[in-house]
Amino acid sequence: MIHVLLFASLLLQAQSVESAVPPEAATLLQSGVDAENRNDLDQAITAFRKAADLAPSTGLVFFRLGDAYMKKRDYAEAIPPLKRAAELNPDSLPVHQLLGYALLAEGYASDAIPHLEMVREYGALGIAQLQAGQPAEAVANLQTALAKSPEDPDLLYYLSRAGTLLSSQSLDKLLSAFPATARGHQALGQNYYVVKMFPQAAKEYEQALALRPDLPGLRLELGQVYAASSDWEQAAEQFREETKLQPGNAEAAYRLGDALLQQGKMKEAAEELRRSNLLRPDMPETLYSLGRAEAVSDPTAAEHALGRVIELEKQTFLAGQAYLALAGIHRKQDKTEQAAHEMQEYRRIQALALRPGA
Repeated sequence: MIHVLLFASLLLQAQSVESAVPPEAATLLQSGVDAENRNDLDQAITAFRKAADLAPSTGLVFFRLGDAYMKKRDYAEAIPPLKRAAELNPDSLPVHQLLGYALLAEGYASDAIPHLEMVREYGALGIAQLQAGQPAEAVANLQTALAKSPEDPDLLYYLSRAGTLLSSQSLDKLLSAFPATARGHQALGQNYYVVKMFPQAAKEYEQALALRPDLPGLRLELGQVYAASSDWEQAAEQFREETKLQPGNAEAAYRLGDALLQQGKMKEAAEELRRSNLLRPDMPETLYSLGRAEAVSDPTAAEHALGRVIELEKQTFLAGQAYLALAGIHRKQDKTEQAAHEMQEYRRIQALALRPGA
């Protein structure tokens, strides 16, 4: 069902559809309009139905009847009179707009598309195309709609769904048509990684590398497979190779620094993490790892990095971990009061995370 807010823009004027109405039908039409103004939709529908019986070739009365059903959210009943109005007034944009919405609301997405295309109602059109299995077209139209309403949660939701479906279709085509290519093996590696089948994922990435050893991103992804298995030496080797291939890639530098940190190679880790922070400043994960790497050799720099994490993250889990790391640094410096405050903040954030609905 389309969210009721999608109908908020339908401020339609009866005069835009047709002005010539037989006298008896016009009286009933006015009666229906008066009833609508009193929010008596049932009375309005009765009057519009009688007017339609008296003026079966007048599009206006069918339009008003369909509109009344739409306001009542009885979309199934709205469709027949709106279809009749469209037959009588094929160039009427208000009629096609309402008919497109009614069809979409009832699940007739493919039927709704031509009507919504005619009125360039991009949001509803994108939704209809998504439901009709046209994700590429849906993405384009939903993005157009979002440019006008960037905070609309419905549009954001449907764009996310359309993007996911488009990605899935592209992946299916890749794996069916080009399974033995480097990209085919890479895609399979990603699939195995998602379901935590790490040995199988590593094998696919190795096959991809054998075919295209200089393909950017392959070693970064393979390194993440090894990292997920806590094989930090292998992970660091792959991340290091990726940094040689892409020296400007901040994520590769971060991943290498974090892998070195996990091995206890603090000096090397700090160098890579500082480089990552220069390439892409203020990434909280990079700053947190940098703070840990510099905790012993340069406590002042570590304090600055961890403090920045807290500024950026506020009340998140990572901010809590930064407080915990700071408390460790300050205990070693005999700053017991400051360390106690940081432990208190750490416990407070932990408690927040454990609250229901957090």
